[in-house]
Amino acid sequence: MRYTVRLRSGDFTKAATLAGLRSDYARSKAMGVNRSTVTRVLAGELRPGAAFIAGALAALHPMDFKDLFEVIEHGPARGTTQNR
Repeated sequence: MRYTVRLRSGDFTKAATLAGLRSDYARSKAMGVNRSTVTRVLAGELRPGAAFIAGALAALHPMDFKDLFEVIEHGPARGTTQNR
C-alpha cells in the first residue's frame, strides 16, 4: 500500500481561527508558506508537503500532527501487484 497525508481542513481552520489567524494570508505568513499553498491545500487541490506540515505545526502549537492531519491509504505501491 501507498500512503499520503491529508489535512483535516475543519480542524485546521478552527485551530487557526482560535489562534487569531483568520485569513489564508495570515495563516501563510505564520506558517512561512505561500498564500496560494494554504488556499490550495484547504481546497483539496494540493497535498500538504513537508513545509506546509512543519509550518502548520509550528504556527498552531500545541496542536500536534494527529490533530491537524491524517494518514490515508492511497492505493497499491507502484510496481507491485495485489493478490486477490
